[in-house]
Order: sequence, then structure tokens, then C-alpha cells
Amino acid sequence: MGSDNQHAIIEGLLFTAGDSGLSEEQIAEALNMEVSEIAELMESISSRYEEDLSRGLEIAAYAGKYQFVTKKSLAAHIKLLADSPSPSSLTQAGLETLAIIAYKQPVTRVQIEEVRGVKTDGPVHTLLARGLIKEVGRNEGAGRAILYGTTAEFLDYLGLKDLSELPPLPEDIDDENEDSDLFFESLRNGLSGNE
Repeated sequence: MGSDNQHAIIEGLLFTAGDSGLSEEQIAEALNMEVSEIAELMESISSRYEEDLSRGLEIAAYAGKYQFVTKKSLAAHIKLLADSPSPSSLTQAGLETLAIIAYKQPVTRVQIEEVRGVKTDGPVHTLLARGLIKEVGRNEGAGRAILYGTTAEFLDYLGLKDLSELPPLPEDIDDENEDSDLFFESLRNGLSGNE
């Protein structure tokens, strides 16, 4: 097996392994080689990645496992990407749910569903996973339902200092459907101004 072919196989294996990485034993087994030969081979491949300035990745060894990592020189660019999530990545249901929570917090899931008129299990789960909302307590009523509120990440997401900077809502809201539409429209306008 030629060295270029070995390099391609290792590259594919490391990409597939992701953050889990691969041990020398795993690489040796995949290449049908002796474990003692792997350290030198990995050093050779790592050097090629480090020296090639056109590549954004390099190979690192952590806790006895090799894995792809981004080059340190790209840290500022990667931070920019991480710090500017795309508002369009939330679905309309997610935006509506987020708007209701932002304006009515603390609010229970049942109260959100009363405004939206549909179940909100999925959007609430997504917003919790993204860190845009959090549990802020329990309702005093029967069942002690979870109360939701927004997080500091939510403020960062919209580029706001605090909740007082949310777009104002009209005060003459008559029915729940209009209520839902206005919540969503206000949040979407707030997002558009910060893209």
C-alpha cells in the first residue's frame, strides 16, 4: 500500500472518527499494519498538514488518540462564526415561541400554547438546547408547571443589552391569533435589524 494511499485512508478515518479520535491500535488495524509503525506514519502526515499553509486543519494527539483540529491561526475567524449565529436557523415555530417567551416571561408551556394555538414541545426543546431560553422557576398553581424565560445568550443573539430594548408591541391586541402574529412579527423585525 503506497504512502499516499495510507495518508488518504487515515484522513478519511480521522474525519469519520470526529472528536472521538483514533488510537494507534485502531489505525494499525484499519491499515493492517503493526502498531509500532503508526507513530512514525502519523508524524509524517501531521508534518504535511502543519507545513501546508493552504490547509485549515492539522492532526493533534490528545489522550493517546489522533484527531483533526483546526489550526490555531484560524481562531479569530472561527470565533467570528461561533459568535454570530444565523437568525434564519430558527424555524417560524421556534421564532414564534421565542417571541412569546421574551415578551411574556416567565411563562409556562401551556400559556405559550394558548397564544400559539398549537403544541410547543419541539420549539421549546430546540430553544432550550440552543441556550436561548431556560427554566426560571415553577408556577405556584396545580402541577407546578415549569416557567420559562430568556437567557443572556438570547440577548447576545439579538444584539440587545437588556429586554427593555425589545421592539414594543401595540397595546390594542384583541385576540390570540393577532397576539401571536404580532409577537412573531416584532421578533422578526428585531432580528432583521441585527443581522
